[in-house]
Amino acid sequence: MIQKIDEIHGAFDRREITAVQLTKKYLEAARASRLNSFITLCEERALGQARAADEKIASHGRVPRDSHPLLGIPLGIKDIFTIEGVRTTCASKMLDNYVPPYTATLVERLEAKGAVTLGKTNMDEFAMGGSNENSAYGNVLHPTHPDRVPGGSSGGSAAAVGGGLCVASIGTDTGGSIRLPAHYCGLVGLKPTYGSVSRYGMVAFASSLDQAGPMTTSVRDAAILFDAMNGHDPRDSTSANVPPSAKTAAALTEEIDWKNLKIGVPAEYFVEGLAPEVEASVRAALQWFESKGAKLVPVSLPHTRYSVAVYYIVAVSEASSNLARIDGVRFGVRPPGAREATDLADFYRKARALFGPEVKRRIILGTFTLSSGYADAYFRRACQVRRLIRQDFDEAFTKVDLIAGPVSPTTAFRFGEKSDPLQMYLNDILTIPANLAGLPALSMPCGQDGAGLPIGLHLIAPPFAEAALLQAANAFEQGRRA
Repeated sequence: MIQKIDEIHGAFDRREITAVQLTKKYLEAARASRLNSFITLCEERALGQARAADEKIASHGRVPRDSHPLLGIPLGIKDIFTIEGVRTTCASKMLDNYVPPYTATLVERLEAKGAVTLGKTNMDEFAMGGSNENSAYGNVLHPTHPDRVPGGSSGGSAAAVGGGLCVASIGTDTGGSIRLPAHYCGLVGLKPTYGSVSRYGMVAFASSLDQAGPMTTSVRDAAILFDAMNGHDPRDSTSANVPPSAKTAAALTEEIDWKNLKIGVPAEYFVEGLAPEVEASVRAALQWFESKGAKLVPVSLPHTRYSVAVYYIVAVSEASSNLARIDGVRFGVRPPGAREATDLADFYRKARALFGPEVKRRIILGTFTLSSGYADAYFRRACQVRRLIRQDFDEAFTKVDLIAGPVSPTTAFRFGEKSDPLQMYLNDILTIPANLAGLPALSMPCGQDGAGLPIGLHLIAPPFAEAALLQAANAFEQGRRA
């Protein structure tokens, strides 16, 4: 099936297919798929939106792209975003029966631009994981190599796009959970600047790190989706009150001043443990930029080596606080055993037993780091080092326009290969710094390894410089196809 927005809209204009027909094809593919990429399909909602799209196309004679750039485009939405009347589980048995009474701002904005919501995609439980092996509803399979992980936590969103089950999808990125699945599955994954996309209606994992973004098969589609989502939301206290810049999708056609483009190459991102094929593909991509006239500039991000430790203190601390409300009283399933509890401690022990092992691990770690006598030694110190990491980027961006490197040390690994939690956590070492600094970052395909597994190029930009980031990525994408 067609999987690019402009091509689909062209087919709508030529009356080669209708939005309803397209939506039915994707729903049939999702039902028949073995990837386990969807938890819930929204069939009635999707078909109703598709019928409305067809009526609008008929009334205008063509797709009104300016007002409805996503008209009739079937999307997958990570099951961490609330949709009124649609079950939202966060891939956890704790929320197995939760049906929210309101819709996330991000979903409202996408649907207002004409998008069709196919369903809610699978994920690591409460977005905690890097392989999609932590879902209460089963592992998500890699779209082309079923023995490999699709990445996490937005693995269902990535597999749905990579497997041809939706045109594009929405994920969340707390420490790399959009970019890593995009790298593993050969997609474009954009983590916008922190605060540029509303978090209202997104179930929080780590409030100072979480950011929503698109996963697509092209840079242009990522730009179109970002334009639809971007903007201040007064309902979200973490939303940046910054006027949206010019449309990023329109900026993709502008000529790049190659001679004045400086791309930073951090030595800290090319370290021991980086697979030779990954390094070779990323180096080749950097050489392509250099061949166009861009200047490659060595930069230093010296505090990168602390990023994993800082992240796993800040993230688990915030997770412990955020998940306190999911206790079987305020939110969450109350199992029969909890109803028969003899005291409060017994109740909580039985009610919260439905959490998976990774979520329990992070809650315990976070509770410890925030406990009396340890908060200053761990959490406060981590926040101080986090500021140093941000200062490293601030200093680098006085010299360069973008920073480039690998997304991950390796390509997609096999299920069960990283059973040691510490080994799994280290897999995020190259993506975490952008979250700690709140910067926009993107993963896009730049090659394959010997097994045919995709390799991603990682680009990072200054705050709110998504247009420049996507412009450079689009030039690389088009240049590689030429």
